[in-house]
Amino acid sequence: MIIVTDAVARLTPLGVAVLALLSEGDMHPYEMIRLMHFRRDDRLVTITNGTVYHTVGRLERAGLIAEVGVDREGNRPERTTYTQTDAGAAAVLEWVRRELPRVDRPAEFRVALAEVHGLDRDEAIELLRTRRAALAAALDSLGDGHRHALEKGVPEQYLIEIDRELALLRAELAWMDAMLPRIADPDFAWGPAPTPSERYLAQRKAARQ
Repeated sequence: MIIVTDAVARLTPLGVAVLALLSEGDMHPYEMIRLMHFRRDDRLVTITNGTVYHTVGRLERAGLIAEVGVDREGNRPERTTYTQTDAGAAAVLEWVRRELPRVDRPAEFRVALAEVHGLDRDEAIELLRTRRAALAAALDSLGDGHRHALEKGVPEQYLIEIDRELALLRAELAWMDAMLPRIADPDFAWGPAPTPSERYLAQRKAARQ
């Protein structure tokens, strides 16, 4: 068994995004950056040349990725290509397992949700159900506090942030109640696609240029 506990604890959302990219094949950082922008991953993590190259260096030092070659075309600078190690693959899945049920780290949850397809379907459903239970408990607790505050005469203008949080919790619970049955349906595609699509191949080609 690959022990990745310490590495998982140090992983950032961007580190997970980089490792997830390398699960698709070996890449150099420039291709990673372009692919993440093509896919609008900048909605989830901050993507700059500096942050990506720094993250790649950290992942290599942690043994989660490894250098596999250096290429140079024309007048372009040298590009070092990296591959995901077995420890890196294990770290991504363990990180997703840790973050998916948590309700106190919304930024990490979004990245975990983006990579949940890497888990077995049944495991993903179980983790999401655990999260749903935690969200329901948080909604009950916050709702009780909101009601008590109103009963004590606290002006509603001081409770606007709580009101928003209640609305967000209700919305996510409604989304989960609709999404979980879809994921459980065997007809809902899950896991890696059997063959890459033409669009995917074209995107990878464009990112390398």
